[in-house]
Amino acid sequence: MRRPRNYRVFSLLGILLVAALILLLFEHRPSFLRPGLRLNAYVTTSDGNLTVVDLVKLGAIAHVPIGQKLSGVREHPTRAEIWGVSITEGFVWVLDTRSNQVVAKIPVGPLPYALDFSPDSARAYVTSSGGNTLFAIDCRTHAILGTAKTGREPVLARGTPDGKTIVVANRGDATVSLHDAATLALRGTIPVVARPEDIAIMADSSVAFVRSASEARISVVDLRRGVLLTHLELAGRPTQMLLKPDGGELYLISPEAHGLQVINTATHEVGDYMVLGSAPTRAILSADASLMYVSDTAANRIIPVDIVDRRLDRDPSKGFPVPAGQSPSALRFDPQESLLLAVNHDSGDIAIIRVRTNYLVTMIPVGDNPTDLAVKLF
Repeated sequence: MRRPRNYRVFSLLGILLVAALILLLFEHRPSFLRPGLRLNAYVTTSDGNLTVVDLVKLGAIAHVPIGQKLSGVREHPTRAEIWGVSITEGFVWVLDTRSNQVVAKIPVGPLPYALDFSPDSARAYVTSSGGNTLFAIDCRTHAILGTAKTGREPVLARGTPDGKTIVVANRGDATVSLHDAATLALRGTIPVVARPEDIAIMADSSVAFVRSASEARISVVDLRRGVLLTHLELAGRPTQMLLKPDGGELYLISPEAHGLQVINTATHEVGDYMVLGSAPTRAILSADASLMYVSDTAANRIIPVDIVDRRLDRDPSKGFPVPAGQSPSALRFDPQESLLLAVNHDSGDIAIIRVRTNYLVTMIPVGDNPTDLAVKLF
């Protein structure tokens, strides 16, 4: 008498198990990923490799040897390429994402640290810190188009959104130099904070904010007049700057201050302050500027922040805080912001987090001491 009832129960359980398996296999798959498209992450590691991670199958699919001490990894905005530099060996490298082969190694002199693309994606700009030189590279041919002398120890070249100027941070002499984007000719040199390391530029190309590697303050520079406007005192040395897409606010992450400081970009005043955790180090802002994720390297977790209301995002339907591996640092979204990727420096993996729920999907081993990553849809 009980067999029909048991049969129905077992059948229902089987259907539920199959449905659950299908959900687990395909829930993370981006809805926009049509047949023929691929979505990968590219992670640099301390052994000189670039680990390629398939973000659909959620696994590492290649380890590409490139060079010593890799840095500045970036996805090209329009080409199926990943770019970066080898600090120790002094070259810019280019990876073809379709073949996972390095298609160019462009010598640029000693100690390049980072690169940036022009607004039209036609050029890449990189500096040689050991050679005090700025390089412009053709992204199509991978040829060097021109060079120019800079200040001492240039660590970063950032193009303005209008495509007219290149702003170079010269760490050795505490200046930024302004170069003509077309000719690389020097237009002017402006004193800023000691050991300048990063630059954030307003969308209208009017003002740049310059972060120091050694001081708890930033410099505000008028790019049109080529003058220093002011220095802003901070609660602690920042490790990252994020400019709100509409340009209204600049966010600074500081492990020394255990939190976030907000700069009003119109008045050049230090505004709100938020305590976030033990050692907040890196952050990423959603496209609509409503939500920020911050990696806490000491607490091994990711902190979601409602940046509009200036509060930690403790939505009961979501996880808080988000667990990660050991010493999470660099963060990236996939193109639709459905997945958040966190590089875990000490545990040698990346955490894949579902943004909708703030839950950890999986951890993928990528190699020793990963430092940075790029994400490419192609």
